[in-house]
Amino acid sequence: MLLTVGVVAFVYVDYLAVPYLYNLSAQSVIKQGLGGGPIPVNTLYTEPNLPSPNTTIRLLAEGTNRDTLYTAGVLDLSAQPEVLHVPNMDGRYYAIQLTDSRGDDFAYVGSRTTGTQAGNFLISGPGWHGTVPNGVTQIASPDNRVFLIGRVLVQNDSDVSTAYGLSEQIHLTSLSNWQPPGG
Repeated sequence: MLLTVGVVAFVYVDYLAVPYLYNLSAQSVIKQGLGGGPIPVNTLYTEPNLPSPNTTIRLLAEGTNRDTLYTAGVLDLSAQPEVLHVPNMDGRYYAIQLTDSRGDDFAYVGSRTTGTQAGNFLISGPGWHGTVPNGVTQIASPDNRVFLIGRVLVQNDSDVSTAYGLSEQIHLTSLSNWQPPGG
């Protein structure tokens, strides 16, 4: 009987509660942002300050790193893919986590997975069959709704402005508006 209760609890948390919590987080980012106001869909926002214990930003209040600047956004891929650009991080640790609406992380872009050189990543929804531009790496999302969380390491307090400058260069462009570097 205890095993059955445990299985039911797991199924509830994994299949019902996780998507609900994801949607709450995504809606919070869209409506309230990370402190700078609402963030439109298919747009990224980087918090310019390190999180602190006194932060009033709900998403940064718990479980965040003191040495990390955060970037967040919600993507809607139903109309077309988005191209994520990351600058040359010059060896600096960074990670961009892509999470579907069920709460599953389906891809990472970052120093440990793709390296620290500049790159462009086409994030496409399910069923998209277009042409991936040359020099762009495709990331196929299992869902049209994606929650993006980026993290850039800050070495010390005097490094915040440099890390923020790099974080601000991480951006999204719809595929129809994207131009290759130098184009």
